[in-house]
Amino acid sequence: MTPAGHGVPGGADSGGVPWAGRTLTPSPFAGDDGTADPAVVAALDARDEHGPAGVVAALAGTRVFVPVVAVAAGGEPTAEGGDAGADMAVVTLTAPDGRRALPVFTSTAALAAWRADARPVPAEVERAALSAAGEGCALLLLDPGAERPFVVPRPAVEALARQQPWVPSWERQDVAGVLRAAVAGEAAVAAARLERGRRAETAVVLACAPGLDRAALDALLARVQQRLAAADVVAQAVDSLELRVVPA
Repeated sequence: MTPAGHGVPGGADSGGVPWAGRTLTPSPFAGDDGTADPAVVAALDARDEHGPAGVVAALAGTRVFVPVVAVAAGGEPTAEGGDAGADMAVVTLTAPDGRRALPVFTSTAALAAWRADARPVPAEVERAALSAAGEGCALLLLDPGAERPFVVPRPAVEALARQQPWVPSWERQDVAGVLRAAVAGEAAVAAARLERGRRAETAVVLACAPGLDRAALDALLARVQQRLAAADVVAQAVDSLELRVVPA
C-alpha cells in the first residue's frame, strides 16, 4: 500500500487526490477561544427589557457551536468515549409544543456543561439556521443548559437563514392590519391590539364590551382566531399566538 502523500508528484490526500493546484481556505474560526460573544451575552441579560429582537439582532453574524454526538450503527448513541468507528450526528430536541429544535451554544463551556460527550462544531449562526431547516427543526434553542435558555422563534430562524433582520410579529403593521380586518364588524370588540406574548410569541388583546356570556365569548374568539389563521402573513410572520380578553 502506498502511504498517503507518497508516490504522487506534489503529494496527495488520503483518497489519492493530488494536493497540487488546490487552494486551501483558512478556517474562519482560526484563533477562536470558544468564549461567548460579549454582545450576545449583553443582549441575553437585557432580554426582559428589550425583548427577543435584541437577542436575535446580536446573534446575527456571530459564531455558535452546534453539538454533534457519536452514534453507533443503526443510529443508537454510543457510550461516552466509545465512539471509535461510529458516525457523528447532530443533536435535536423536542420543544414543549412538539416541534423540533436545534440546540446551539454561545460557548464551548456552555455546551460542555449541557452534554460533556458532545463535540462542538463552530458555525456562523446563519449556517446553523440553515442546518436547522435541513434537520426538520423549526426553532433554535440557545444554550439549553443555561438557567434561562433562549428560544429563537421560527420566523427569526428563517430571517437569520436569509441574512435578513427580524421584526417581531407584534411590531409589524401588516399583521396589525390583518387583526383590524379580523375584528371588523364584531360589535362586541371595542379595540384590538398586538402585544408581546406571555405564553406565546404574540398576544392578540381584545377589549370587549361587558355582558358577553361564555358561549358568546368563545364563539367570538373562535371567529377571530379562524380569520387570523387564514391570513398568509400571519402564517409566515407569527410563530405562536395567544388570545387575551380585557374589559373595554
